Amino acid sequence: MTIQLMTDGGADIPQALTDSLDIIVVPLYLHFKDNQYKIGVDIDLQTFHQKVKETNELPRSAAPSPNDFYEAFKQVDAQTPILMLSLTKGLSSTYENAVIGRTMLIEEEPDRRIEIINTKTASCGISLLLHEASVKMNENYSLDELVEHLHERVEQTTTLFVLKTLENLVLGGRLDKVKGTIAKTLNIKLLMKASDDEGSIEVTEKVRGDKKSIRRFIDQIGEYTKNVEDKVITMTHCNAEDRAKKVLSDIRSKYPFKDAYLSETGPLISTYGGEGALVISFFKDNK
Repeated sequence: MTIQLMTDGGADIPQALTDSLDIIVVPLYLHFKDNQYKIGVDIDLQTFHQKVKETNELPRSAAPSPNDFYEAFKQVDAQTPILMLSLTKGLSSTYENAVIGRTMLIEEEPDRRIEIINTKTASCGISLLLHEASVKMNENYSLDELVEHLHERVEQTTTLFVLKTLENLVLGGRLDKVKGTIAKTLNIKLLMKASDDEGSIEVTEKVRGDKKSIRRFIDQIGEYTKNVEDKVITMTHCNAEDRAKKVLSDIRSKYPFKDAYLSETGPLISTYGGEGALVISFFKDNK
């Protein structure tokens, strides 16, 4: 059975998956002082980085509206079931708006099948779940089986971040200037993760020095999974491809993941992460 996969602008999807999966992406919005932009439609990654540099301003992000979802769902043939993997509810109202959009369409077309999953993750965490969905679709899972399986996988998804700079946290008002200056002086790097309950972002460790923070970033993987031979790891980077390739190579020499996907963080995640930020996602072992 054909199932239409959908997600939103909180996902950073590697080209290889985009090419093979025919995923519909509902864009989020960025508000700079001068204008509002639809991510991936009115503003690309290069323009985003340029704009942040020029204006020394970070945009505010906004979820797609219920109507955006309604229109996106409506595009899909009414006979085709839809599975929408949404940006974590812990960071955005995207999930709630997707649910409202679905309700709006089902009132008009009650026979439609539309399932929406709160992924409790973002960026490459969503692409990990999209990859898993494609694997199971190839095994002829029905929509109900796929939804049940992905709900289990959401609970196993581990998403870890390491920030190279705290400038975006200061610029965006998430860290006051004094703390930011002290952290910069002491060369403090933050290790973060998507929390297990809400999928919000929490700081797990503060480490001095870039090399030490990367070493710790890699070591953490072993605290979540021992058996990686049949697992996939996904990674995204913020405008730092060489750094990402080197770290991914170090990860794979320490942990023999079956496969790895690398892509760049889109404007949404780049707004929070700042230049040089890295994100990884993989499934932790069952307890």
